[in-house]
Amino acid sequence: MAEVKAAAGASTVGNFITYTTSRNELVAMSNPTVSRSHDLIASMIGALELKQYTRQWTGEKYEEIYVPNESWMDRPDPNVTRNFFFAQVFTDLYLYGAAVAYVTTRYSTGFPASMTWLPMSSITFPNMTGPQYYGQPDEIEFNGQMLERNNCIVFLSPIIGLLYSGWRSINIATHLDQAADRYASLETVPGYLQQRGGETMTGDELGDLAAAWAQARKANAIGALNDYVEFKEFNTDPMEMIADQRKYQALELSRIASVPPYLLGIDVGSYAYQTPEQARKDLYLFGARPYIDCIEQTLSMDNVLPRGRFVEFDVEHWLEPSDVSEVLVEPDVTDMEDNSL
Repeated sequence: MAEVKAAAGASTVGNFITYTTSRNELVAMSNPTVSRSHDLIASMIGALELKQYTRQWTGEKYEEIYVPNESWMDRPDPNVTRNFFFAQVFTDLYLYGAAVAYVTTRYSTGFPASMTWLPMSSITFPNMTGPQYYGQPDEIEFNGQMLERNNCIVFLSPIIGLLYSGWRSINIATHLDQAADRYASLETVPGYLQQRGGETMTGDELGDLAAAWAQARKANAIGALNDYVEFKEFNTDPMEMIADQRKYQALELSRIASVPPYLLGIDVGSYAYQTPEQARKDLYLFGARPYIDCIEQTLSMDNVLPRGRFVEFDVEHWLEPSDVSEVLVEPDVTDMEDNSL
């Protein structure tokens, strides 16, 4: 194996102190629906094994002939697990619509022998700003420094990244979470103060009165008002309204993430009982399939493997029904009676 040719940006590859995570990514992943959608797909893709094959024409169709894996197919980055590497590649595809792996060593044939993942939050394509990518970028910068283009494997998702296509929905969900947090900190039921008599108070005086009332309720649930001021409870509980809005927004985010709502614990009232096997198939077909195809086809390109070689994830093995059967054991009533008080 040989070390790859270094460019200016190569000095920061592997220097983790320079790696960053964008604020938008942290905000998006703090949303339960986005996080759960991501975790379901990431756990699936991270668990899949790669297989290498060639194609042979039989006269009627192509037959896949499996051959031994290259070393990087079992562990692309020798310093981390395959699970970690592909989960991070998927995360960038999921959030940004693109991902980048940097080739660290090559075989004598010139093909990659190992690679490492680079976070998209630190990557820029000078000739394409996104979020729609029109083809492979000609230039790639990492932390503002140019990388050797031939040493970069760029994954381009067929789906625009969630940080772009779903940011409006994520922003709405964030505001609803903040509203729920404010109401959760209230010590009493929400309402308003209304002056019933006396000299009319100014807007500033009313604001000071409301602020003093709210501050007092945080310290003591019991309050006192004179004859001229009356506390009135809201006819509609804001928490119920926020709960309905948050439920709807969670459904919206599940649509954007392409994950069936029932897999995220969202009750839509239209799904029949699903077996574990059917749930895995739904997750694969509706959520993970575009990203799996993207990773497979990118790693089968001529800059990664010799022409005529292809890789694929072993999805069939992951979708197979579990062989573990559940055994129910009835408790020993005699022992329970002896141990009872």
